[in-house]
Amino acid sequence: GFHYLDTGAMYRALTWLAMQRGLPLADAEPLNALARENPVSFDEVGRVSIAGSDVTSAIRQSRIDRMVPVVARHAGVREVMRERQRELAGRGNAVIEGRDIGTVVLPDAEVKVYLIADTAIRASRRQAERPDIGADALATDLKTRDESDRARMQPAPDAITIDTTNLEVDDVVTRIEQM
Repeated sequence: GFHYLDTGAMYRALTWLAMQRGLPLADAEPLNALARENPVSFDEVGRVSIAGSDVTSAIRQSRIDRMVPVVARHAGVREVMRERQRELAGRGNAVIEGRDIGTVVLPDAEVKVYLIADTAIRASRRQAERPDIGADALATDLKTRDESDRARMQPAPDAITIDTTNLEVDDVVTRIEQM
């Protein structure tokens, strides 16, 4: 009965829309306005929409992967997204995934879980999800993203850290349910 909010999909959706409209991704002001004027929404089964378009599949393309960091680094974009994330969380009963949820977006969240895993395992899991991207490229992308997001990758002081390196999804869910 919980809603799932993939905050990364929000940044991906905005990146998709900016690219569709031919906006310069390095220019913060038009992106800030675009984010404010076009809130990302999720339906009950997790489909992602922006500006009246279902972008669930389109935002998982490699061309979007490459450009999301350019869009997400703008402070104004991040603030608009955080406001929207708080709004969606305010509807109650939500599981929210993101690098800064427990520290910045919702520091008073009732439950905070910080998942970690060995870098090689993360890369192989991502490869299974995205076979269209080469393993070397994925590993490099993960390393680059981790380095650029290092400040946002710190667990909240009251978060429970779970190392998922040797766990299956069901094992992780069981551990969380037992908290």
